[in-house]
Amino acid sequence: MGSGAGPAGPFRYPNFSWYFTGQVLSNTGVWFQNLALQLVVLGATGSAQALSGITIAQFLPIFLLGIPAGRLLDRVAPRTVLLATSLASAVVTASLVFVVTRDPDLWLLYGMVGVLGSVQAFERVAAQTIIFELVGPDSLSKAASISTISLAAARSVGPALAGLAFQGLGPSACILINAAAYLLVFASRLRILPDELHRRSSQAQQRPRRNEIKSVGAAASGAFRRSRDVNTLLVVNVVISLLAMNFGLVLTSTVNLSYGGDAGAVGAVHTLNAVGAVLGGILAARRPRVSVRSMIAATSIFGAALALNAAAPTLLLFLAAAPVLGIAVGYYQGIVNAAAQESVRPQFIGRMMSLMTMGSYGMVPFGALLMGWVIDASSGRVALAVSAVSAFVCLVVVLVRTRPAPK
Repeated sequence: MGSGAGPAGPFRYPNFSWYFTGQVLSNTGVWFQNLALQLVVLGATGSAQALSGITIAQFLPIFLLGIPAGRLLDRVAPRTVLLATSLASAVVTASLVFVVTRDPDLWLLYGMVGVLGSVQAFERVAAQTIIFELVGPDSLSKAASISTISLAAARSVGPALAGLAFQGLGPSACILINAAAYLLVFASRLRILPDELHRRSSQAQQRPRRNEIKSVGAAASGAFRRSRDVNTLLVVNVVISLLAMNFGLVLTSTVNLSYGGDAGAVGAVHTLNAVGAVLGGILAARRPRVSVRSMIAATSIFGAALALNAAAPTLLLFLAAAPVLGIAVGYYQGIVNAAAQESVRPQFIGRMMSLMTMGSYGMVPFGALLMGWVIDASSGRVALAVSAVSAFVCLVVVLVRTRPAPK
């Protein structure tokens, strides 16, 4: 099978189309659950600290279980793991209906969200690991970039649909909608045909090359093709995730606190950002090949867009700049995911993506706490400026660590 031309090339593989459909359904359904849980906790407690417990319970398991998930995914077929996590997520999500009340038991709620987060730790790594098997090496960069579009597509419609469902049907209905979405995700993943997958294990017995040494974090999870490139990706991923990817908190706080915008303005900025991210993901997918040096353009564009948004003096200009930031986010995410997939041999993709998942999702609770402190001490615009500086610092790191060796 050919790789196909253009960003739509991976969709020539029916398996990838079913995978992408499942990802869109999954990411959209999660918005219904997250919105319901957030509003229930805020309604019951009126406490932002209580609300932060949801974020910590949801993402801390990813930080703790990332490496075990990667080791598992290099031994068990990702399709099998994705089928199991879809069903497990549906069951745990449906169980939340019994906890979402006007006076919820917060510790029980945190515990169940933590269980779901533990399942998602394996699901997120498996969802990245399977991409090679869906399209093979020739379309890997494009497929990895396109896979990030599912997040942006869900973010462009998920919050609005979830808000309507919460207002009209209540929190229990939102939870059940997400549980039903997981069942649809299971059905879409079941359509992925094992006989048409590209095997990663065929190269597993090759002898390591001389420059394959263990990198940061890899001592627990295997040897990678080039430790310098892998270390660069891992460091940049952690820094950006910690300081520049907290948009749910930063954009909302900036609109509401810095500009005095209402709920409609908050929704508008997130929607405009998400629409831009879809375009950014498409632009990333147009690159035929991605390497760690591709991060030079990605981090510079991202830093410039963050600086532009931080400098916006009015809400109207901030809204106008939102799609620009979205394009930069989508492009960065598409490039970093593709670079991570290309930086290791196929048999080590599971371990590499587990470390990337730990860096991106595992940093969410820490980044939320840090950026929340910055916003309380200054403003959302200052937080965006800090994010811009972190992106430019990462640009310097990539420039230094990927410069060609002198002849």
